[in-house]
Parts: sequence; structure tokens; C-alpha cells
Amino acid sequence: MAASTHTVTNQAPPLVGYDVFSADRALVEAVERHVAPEHLGEVREELAGLGRTAGAAQVQEWGVLANENPPALRTHDRYGNRLDEVDFHPSWHRLLGKGVSAGLTAAWSRPAGHVRRAAAFVVWTQVEAGNGCPLSMTHAAVPALRTDPVLAAEWEPRLTSMIYDRGLRPAAQKAGAIFGMGMTEKQGGSDVRANTTEARPLAEDGTYELRGHKWFCSAPMSDGFLVLAQAPGGLTCFLVPRVLADGTRNVFLIQRLKDKLGNRSNASAEVEFDGTWARRVGEEGRGVRTIIEMVAATRLDCVLGAAALMRQAVAQAVHHATHREAFGGPLVDKALMRNVLADLALESEAATALGLRLAAAYDDGGEQERALLRLAVPTAKYWVTKRCTPLVAEASECLGGNGYVEESGMPRLLRESPLNSIWEGAGNVQALDVPRALQREPQAIDAFLREVGTTRGADHRLDGAVKNLLTELADLDGVEGRARRLAERMALVLQGSLLVRYAPPAVADAFCASRLGGDWGTAFGTLPHTLDLASVVERARPVEAGPAEARPAEG
Repeated sequence: MAASTHTVTNQAPPLVGYDVFSADRALVEAVERHVAPEHLGEVREELAGLGRTAGAAQVQEWGVLANENPPALRTHDRYGNRLDEVDFHPSWHRLLGKGVSAGLTAAWSRPAGHVRRAAAFVVWTQVEAGNGCPLSMTHAAVPALRTDPVLAAEWEPRLTSMIYDRGLRPAAQKAGAIFGMGMTEKQGGSDVRANTTEARPLAEDGTYELRGHKWFCSAPMSDGFLVLAQAPGGLTCFLVPRVLADGTRNVFLIQRLKDKLGNRSNASAEVEFDGTWARRVGEEGRGVRTIIEMVAATRLDCVLGAAALMRQAVAQAVHHATHREAFGGPLVDKALMRNVLADLALESEAATALGLRLAAAYDDGGEQERALLRLAVPTAKYWVTKRCTPLVAEASECLGGNGYVEESGMPRLLRESPLNSIWEGAGNVQALDVPRALQREPQAIDAFLREVGTTRGADHRLDGAVKNLLTELADLDGVEGRARRLAERMALVLQGSLLVRYAPPAVADAFCASRLGGDWGTAFGTLPHTLDLASVVERARPVEAGPAEARPAEG
């Protein structure tokens, strides 16, 4: 008899069976403005296909299963022989394989490669963020390897392959390869120049033997790794293959996997090198300079990953409020909830616009665009990743108690949200990189000011913010203590400039009034009530989801 009382009403349907890309108006428009017309049709079709796959119920379930069944370390076989292998749930391999086949490691070899990859990264991360780590590392290893043309010729075709070839075998026998990275050591942290891992030259030119450790080694199941170690000439970058050319396992001792707050599906490890064979990348003593392009690319992926988490959180919040009724009407129509949702949507769109703009700078490759990236990447990495956690927490609250329950998916987003701010240099590292670029590379600030100067006169609040920023930049004495303040202001001005140029008037007006004009509180949902908030919320609403079986997974 109890079942007769259990009538389910006033619950939002699952947000599945939709095109994650095409439902994101801000992302679609960013792709359209940054991709040349001759490639746009192909790119849109490709991204819409990935979007439908990402929105499929089956693929969403893969993400759940990958996180509910985290990787397991097998250090030895039954006889006591070292294995140092990491076992993953099949769903992890399905997700990683789809990411590779969707071109998430192939940006360097395709037309409009970085923009189409950036958009795909935003789409695919919304399914499951953990597999983004090996995808990002593999993508980012290419510019570092290009410092050595011989190594690049050997490895780049494997890294940019759109075939996921799992299993530990010599890389020459595989149709595609995945890369990881190891820089951080327990005694040094972000201060990689304090690394103690030693590299001893071997008889063959360019080869070394490593002894030491890495406190955080990303993606330890990969085919190869870029690591830093102290060679006779100083800190140097090395390529460490997981399996040697003759088929024997390289010495790569996985001591344990990290038990992390989020990112549960992905393996991060502590590893020991003890006679580990390595190949030098670049010159001795120039390890940081060699690996810095890899770091810059992964930092941009932190921006994109944070933008993806924001977008999924906002999509879930707006979807829930659209279908949920409270106090006599749809929740989305309540003035205060509309204010909260609009505020969240502004933050999400600004993050997306900035991330795609930086990806377009990579595609352009010109001198001015490279200078812009030198300053804008750490600025964006600092600010966008910092905004992710408060946004996801507020979006979870929009679902009420449902948002605190694992089945909603919001707790997984919340646990994931701090990662991108920590990965590849935490907040202080990023903020301090901004004045460093200002002082060492004057062309970077010139490129930045040209970028934001394109909107001069379009909005008085943006003009005022640029003027205040110029005052900050005029005096860099004691800048270390105010580096965060400076990075924040630069990021907001850059985002405001992009939205004034490209976003609908309601979005640009609300962003400038709140973030630049000072008409804003200290929590989300404090926008001026006179703004066109309904239009902002409607723009952020994902298309109506159909039945779970409406759109099967593609690929």
C-alpha cells in the first residue's frame, strides 16, 4: 500500500539526450568567430557530433562508472615481479578513446586545430573531467618535443594520432601514444629548480640514466613522460619512455597512487627512478625553457577545463529551475533565482569567451598573438580557475537538497572544481607570472592593451576599468604583494572587452555593470535588478532534453 503514496511529481527530468555543443550558445558563437569560413562547416559538424555523444545517457553513465571505480595500482605480479601497472575501469578507456578519436590530441596538425580542440575539450570535459589529464598532457608535449627535431619526427605522429592504442608496448609498435609529465618533487613543489633527481650521461649521445623521484607524476599509465632532472649542465628536460625499444620495461617504480579530493577516475602517482633510461630534450641546463611551452598549453587547458565545469554546472542549474515549480510558478521565473542564474551564466560565458580567444591566438601564431598569450594565459589561468569553485557551489545550491546528493552529479563537479586552480601552478604562481611577464617582455603588455583597446568608447564602465588598470601598471614597485589584484583586474578587463565585442547587449551590459562598474555584491545573485536578466538566463538554457534513449552514443 505504501507504493500508492509514492507519486513522483515536480522533479526535473535528467539532462541527457541533447547536443552539449549546439546547446551552448556562447561556445558555438566563439567557434563561429574564430574559425575561417572555409573550415567552419566541417568544424561545426564535428563538434555537434561530439556534443550529441557527450549528451547521450550511455556516455554520461560511463563518466559515473569511471569515477565510482577509480584506478587501482598493481605493483607486483603473483610471483613477486615488479609490474608497476595501473588498472582502469572499461568506462575510462571508452572515454579516453573517444577523446583521442575526437581530435583532442591532434590540434597541431589540423586546420583551426586549437579552436576546434578547445571547443571539444569544453564539451568532453562536461562528461568526465579525469580523462582530460592524459589528453591535455599528450597535446601539450608536442611543442616541447619540437625543440629536438629528431625526437619530434619520431614522437609527434604518435601523439597527434586519433587512434587510442592502449597497453604497454614499445611506442614504435603502436598506432598512437599517450604522454604524461613529472616535474614536481616533494621537497620542491612549484620550485622545480630545487629538484634533486639526477641525470647521469650514458655512452650514447643524448641518453642518460635517472635516479630520483617525482611527488606528482601525471597519468602514470602513459607511453612516455617529460620529466625534469639535474644533469651535469643543470636542470634539464628528458623524455622517459615507459617501455624500451627492445620491449623491456623501463625502470618506472610506482610507489602509490594519490587519494585525491576529486579527479577520482584519473591516476596521479608517486614514482621512483632508479637507473631509468631517458633521452635528453633540448640542451642541458635549459629544462625550464624547454618544457615551458608544454606548461603554457596545459595552463590553457586548465582555463578550458574550468570553463567546462562552469558550463555544466550552469546548464544543470538552469535546467532544474526551468522544470521545477515553487511558490506558485516555475523557479526560473522567480526574480531572485533569475538573478542568481544570470550571475552564474555571466561568469560561465566570460570564461568560455576568454578560453576560446586564447586558443585562437595559438592558431594564429603571429608575433603579437604569441606576446598576448605570454601575459593572458597566466592571467586567465589565475582568474577563471579561481571562479570555478564558488560558481559550482552556488549552482549546486540552485538544486536545493538534490544538488547535495551524489546522483545529481553536482558533488562530482564540486570536488573537481578546485583542481584546475592547483594543477600546473597554483594561484600565487600564476599571479606572480603576470608581473614577471610585464617586466621582462614589454611586447606582452603592448599586445594586451591593443586587444582591450579595440573596444575603446563602446562602454564607459570598461573604459574606466582600463584607465584604472593603466594606473596600476604605471607603478610596479612592490608588485609581488598585489600580484593577485593585478591579475584579477587584467582578467576582468580582458573578459569585458570580449563580451562587449561579441556577446548580446544584455550579457555585456550585465557583465560591465557588475564586474567592472562595481554594481555588484560579494555573492552570486547580486546583479542590479534593472538589467535584462531574463535574456541572460535564456541564453544559458540548454535545449530541452529528450528521453534517454532518444540519441544513442556515437562512436
